[in-house]
Parts: sequence; C-alpha cells; structure tokens
Amino acid sequence: MSEWFDVIDADAMANGENLVVDVDGTDVAVFKLDGKFYAIEDVCSHDGAEIASGTLEGDEIICPRHGARFCIRTGAVKSAPAYEDITCFPVRIENGRVQVKDDRWD
Repeated sequence: MSEWFDVIDADAMANGENLVVDVDGTDVAVFKLDGKFYAIEDVCSHDGAEIASGTLEGDEIICPRHGARFCIRTGAVKSAPAYEDITCFPVRIENGRVQVKDDRWD
C-alpha cells in the first residue's frame, strides 16, 4: 500500500498557487484553488512536458508548450492537442499539513 507524502503547511500557499513535489519518484503539481488542494501529475499527456508552469484559468491549467488544457480537480483533458487525461492524486490535510498519495498501484 502506498504512503502519504508530506508536502507543505496548508497555510503556506495562496489561492491560485502551485508547487511541484516528488511523490515516490513522480513529479506532482499541487494546486490550491478556492481553499482546497488538488494534485495532478506534472506532465502534459500530449508531449510529456511539465505542465505546472502553465497558466491557471479557473480550474484549468494550460500547458505552456502547446496550449492543451487540463482540469486540476480531476486531471481530465479539456482541449487539444492533448486527448488523454493526466493522473490525479488524492490529497488530504493532516495536522495542518498538505499530504499527497500516489495510489495507482494500491
């Protein structure tokens, strides 16, 4: 069973901010939006580029390379040139800390 990885103090991020963390060998982009936290794999399914440095519009991150859009809440692809979703990870707040888990192999 996979473990929870400690990311950051829940009060340390402002709404609309993100950061990239290593979760068991996978780069994960953690976002804070409307007081809630979301985590997706930091990779565009179109060409494998990182996505966290893209522009956040509402709950969509826009890939900085080719403009594909993904929902940060679910990882769902929202526009071409990407056609595949990206992995979304569970997030929890434990003792005031944001934690992320890679549960793909549980």
